[in-house]
Amino acid sequence: MTATPASESQVSQGALYNADLAPTTPAQRTWTWYHFAALWIGMVMCIPSYTLAAGLIDQGMSPWQAVTTVLLGNAIVLVPMLLIGHAGAKYGIPYAVLVRSSFGTRGARLPALLRAVVACGWYGIQTWFGGLAMYTLLNIITGNALHADPLPLLGINAGQLVCFLAFWALQLYFVVHGTESIRWLETVSAPVKIVMCLFLVGWALTHAGGFGSMMAMPSKFIEGGEKAGQFWSVFWPSLTAMVGFWATLALNIPDFTRFARSQRDQLIGQSIGLPVPMGLLALMSVIVTSATVVIYGKAIWDPVDLSSRFTGIGVGLALLVLTLDTMCCNLAANLVGPAYDFASLSPKRISYRTGGLITAGIALLAMPWKILESTQGYIFTWLVGYSALLGPVAGIMLVDYYFLRNTRLDLRQLFEERGVYAYRNGWNPAAVIALLAGVLPNLPGFLPAAFPQSFGGVPEFFRTLYTYAWFAGLGISAVVYALLMRLAESNAAQANVASRA
Repeated sequence: MTATPASESQVSQGALYNADLAPTTPAQRTWTWYHFAALWIGMVMCIPSYTLAAGLIDQGMSPWQAVTTVLLGNAIVLVPMLLIGHAGAKYGIPYAVLVRSSFGTRGARLPALLRAVVACGWYGIQTWFGGLAMYTLLNIITGNALHADPLPLLGINAGQLVCFLAFWALQLYFVVHGTESIRWLETVSAPVKIVMCLFLVGWALTHAGGFGSMMAMPSKFIEGGEKAGQFWSVFWPSLTAMVGFWATLALNIPDFTRFARSQRDQLIGQSIGLPVPMGLLALMSVIVTSATVVIYGKAIWDPVDLSSRFTGIGVGLALLVLTLDTMCCNLAANLVGPAYDFASLSPKRISYRTGGLITAGIALLAMPWKILESTQGYIFTWLVGYSALLGPVAGIMLVDYYFLRNTRLDLRQLFEERGVYAYRNGWNPAAVIALLAGVLPNLPGFLPAAFPQSFGGVPEFFRTLYTYAWFAGLGISAVVYALLMRLAESNAAQANVASRA
């Protein structure tokens, strides 16, 4: 199952082309299954991933129900990840080029831009998390010397601002040096993260004298519990949120698989690297937090807060690992995709490197700490809400690549402004209509979830539909796109027959 060498199909170097978007050459196909597994371990081990189980337990799940939900959600999102990743490994093209086959050579900028915008938001948020970890632990080392009053307009103090900018600047090295530098970072850091996870579990079991009472904590949904009979009403939106956590990567995974040595490498590497580490990280977070109840008298879900309680060299090691964790996740999950996406908006003017700098610049200007403090329930509202938009795009791409084209693409035409993928002036109306058809039914349910005080009168049907946002959007858009494309093919065939008559 060796990937198709790009040299077999020379592509046009017109307005839609630049060297970063071009199909990868055989010399660039160096990623083995280990690199993909290490990539995912690097992305999985981050602060938001660690706290996912906490949110589910807070909603009433038992620890084992929470861990199972995290594992199941990631097993589900792995399917489109592998299917869409197939195109990257076969043709050596990034997401921004692949999506031209369904949305059109110009229309592809719409899903590329949507993906880029959310990634910029996540890049800023993860950068803030990284800077905050540095600030918290440096404050401990310096005896709270960094603590000060907030700066005017910004709302954070000088120490927090300096740590945020330091972490932002630290990542610039990898922005400038491209995907190979990110691969190197992920490959080197993966074993370190595994060792640290084992250390944390060992520390928890040693100091707590066992797993602690939290692991045996019953679900609140059982008979006699606080939320008896409400399990499924909580489970489905939680599962959708777990799927949404990596839904962005399910779209732009070709940005990585285009460097795969073979289909087998991307298939095995991702299958090992995504669902298993996510499930184990959720289990580890529950075990460690269960131990904190015994050790400190309360549950500590925040790894930064927990790390701040270590002493001696442990504080320094915690600072190093948290910084490494956040940076690995941020660079791979939130930089590579938008860098290619921005490059696709104007290939002759924007390179991958420039796209990465644009991403970092937007993330800086967005002041992510204000986003976090102004949006209640940000992580889960954001994840479910944006999955309502990403699910339809994934549905359209899967139908186009597998059911309509049977995995066959014309590489040359993907870079031609007036080729077969130009449709109508570069836009495919069927894809745009299908996208709207998948997004709009979820909009009424999103509004009360995001703004409960302003949209309280939305019918229950839409609220329920919204709990399945990613699944519903993917299914609706996939069906609508398939029908419209078949109809267009039928009309084109009839027109062709009529013109010959």
